[in-house]
Amino acid sequence: MENKIKVSIVGVTGYTGSELVRLLVRHPQVELLELEGRSAAGQPLGSVFPHLAPLGLNVKEKLERPAEAAFIFLGLPHHASAERAAEIFEQAPNTRIIDLSADFRLRNRATYEKWYGEHHAPYILPEAFYGLPELYRKQVTANTRLVANPGCYPTCSSLALAPALTEKIIEPYVIINALSGTSGAGRGLKQNLHYSEMHDSACAYGLEGHRHAPEITQILTDVNQQAKVTVSFTPHLMPLSRGMLATCSARLSPEWLEQNTANPTAAIRALYSSFYAGEQFVRIAATPPTTKEVFGSNYCFLYPTVDTEAGRLVVISVIDNLVKGAAGQAIQNMNLLAGLSETTGLEALGIYP
Repeated sequence: MENKIKVSIVGVTGYTGSELVRLLVRHPQVELLELEGRSAAGQPLGSVFPHLAPLGLNVKEKLERPAEAAFIFLGLPHHASAERAAEIFEQAPNTRIIDLSADFRLRNRATYEKWYGEHHAPYILPEAFYGLPELYRKQVTANTRLVANPGCYPTCSSLALAPALTEKIIEPYVIINALSGTSGAGRGLKQNLHYSEMHDSACAYGLEGHRHAPEITQILTDVNQQAKVTVSFTPHLMPLSRGMLATCSARLSPEWLEQNTANPTAAIRALYSSFYAGEQFVRIAATPPTTKEVFGSNYCFLYPTVDTEAGRLVVISVIDNLVKGAAGQAIQNMNLLAGLSETTGLEALGIYP
């Protein structure tokens, strides 16, 4: 394995960590070097995740050879991730970090601290590259040391609205109603996630403000390149193990509607197809997509249409929250930084039904 990319994972005992392992062991250019998970230190990974038992991997209390890894993935909660990133920056100056927490996603420290509390490594913020490749790929440089992997809600929602905002055909006030499977809440035991409470039920939450809203605002304001985009974001919890669906809408400009009165839906679909031409993981769907269609894959399926009566753009977006919304996108970022095709190791289609 001399020519393979050595990769380690910190926080391997979470859903994101297990998904990283599942995907990375199939990556033709990767060698898994070390797995860190303090809650399962010294145990076989298969004792935590039986589906990974055939790999014969073991969990360590802490990485022993961080400097040998070309990439280290951090699957830790916020605050803990920033602290660990700071340690790795000091111990392994040539190792690149891909952080799946929220600690480096928001460029503005004050905004971060409003939603998450004190930042534990603010001096690293200028080093962070926001890792939504379809929208930020050109900002990657040879000196990029840390990738802030986007949240699942921001990925699903921003890919849905970026083409329209880039082309200035909608007003900078958007409404996002998004549905998530329960794995997005992590493995921790919570009463509202018990089977008897979640089964046959659904609920909205974060109605007074959700931590992903400023991240979505940051992305959409970047692509709009003019006025700040105002985001009305309402997340919902659904009785699914994994999957995410966002319905995103905004008022279309009167000028665009007047220019496309003959067939506005065909025009909007042509715009979206052109914007994402060449993107391997974004597909314009022929019919409104379901979460099942992207289950287990790194794809985002989009269905843009026009509500002519209301004069509004409506876009349905679906992803697997653990793949394109987390581990898969992290590997896509690794591929980008390593100079590989972004699809390497991520070619699998969704599992259906």
